[in-house]
Amino acid sequence: MGENRSDRVENRQENRSDRQDIRQDTRSDRRDNLADNRADRIDNMDQRKIDRQERRDEVRQQVRDNHPRYDFWKDHPHWARWRWNRPYRWATWAAITSWFPWGWTQPVSYSYGENIYYEDNSVYYGDNVAATADDYTQQAKAIARAAPEVAENDEWMSLGVFAITQDGQSAGPPPSMFVQLAVSKQGIIAGTFHNSDTEQTQQIEGAVDQETQRTAWTIAGKDWPIMETGIATLTADSGPALVHFTDGQTQQWLLVRLEDPENPTGP
Repeated sequence: MGENRSDRVENRQENRSDRQDIRQDTRSDRRDNLADNRADRIDNMDQRKIDRQERRDEVRQQVRDNHPRYDFWKDHPHWARWRWNRPYRWATWAAITSWFPWGWTQPVSYSYGENIYYEDNSVYYGDNVAATADDYTQQAKAIARAAPEVAENDEWMSLGVFAITQDGQSAGPPPSMFVQLAVSKQGIIAGTFHNSDTEQTQQIEGAVDQETQRTAWTIAGKDWPIMETGIATLTADSGPALVHFTDGQTQQWLLVRLEDPENPTGP
């Protein structure tokens, strides 16, 4: 009897120890995943560009195989004002410069991990400190909140539909998060965010900053999370974006433009 009780005690202790090890391993895995997703400086940028191209091609194939075309408005008929005739249509940089009345000629590069990156508690632009990490997040928040009220007669340009996937991977599972964007002549960003895992679609709102070309948006009526990138990135096939969270964490993700089912070769 004593030996049996002793064995049971030892077994319970071993089981508890195993569960603790599993929890520790799981927490460690989460930390590693988050660390991999930080906007730190990328040592091998050439390899990262290759990874992005390969992931872009894979994502497009995955979407063709699994999600031929999302109807972002099916369950939200009251969002009719966001229903552009061709939501997948994308804009070129030349179209953007002629669309805004701000006299832009050259795009500002927001290549996170290359010319903009996080180190310690600072954000660098090139070799110079641009802001503290907190200040940089607050700047994005201010841009996202800067959009004026949308008027019924506002003109809109479609920026397209993008899959959101982790940056730094050449391959991965099919994406489950998608964002559809358009911009007004006043620099208002509008559109929808769709999560295919939860089948939830939400309206987004944000703005383009006239001086810096930074573009930030969030779910309508919410402060967090905030996604940002440069407006020029939204004219490319793929490009990095930052996502700022309420706990102060900032992660780097990849936006992959999805092909227009009606015209997959271009605008």
